[in-house]
Amino acid sequence: MDKLSESEIKAGLGSATEWSEVGGEIQRTFQFEDFLGSMAFVQKIADYAERVQHHTDILIRNNKVTLPVSTHAAGGNTKLDFDLAKAADGFASS
Repeated sequence: MDKLSESEIKAGLGSATEWSEVGGEIQRTFQFEDFLGSMAFVQKIADYAERVQHHTDILIRNNKVTLPVSTHAAGGNTKLDFDLAKAADGFASS
């Protein structure tokens, strides 16, 4: 998978409006009603990551979950990262 250019990343962030670029990764923090809501979301992310074989770091702090996403093998962001971001947004809203 090829690393995206800065202009491609900016375009991707245009449709992933709650995501931002931080330190060469795209990132978003999700907030849930409680810790159990966070854990349910994390399970959905884990299931998705296993299914597509694209794993991310997951930072959990009580009712908040932060996903810093990049494709380590490509040395930056790829289409896979924006696919994961879109999936995560869907999981959070369901």
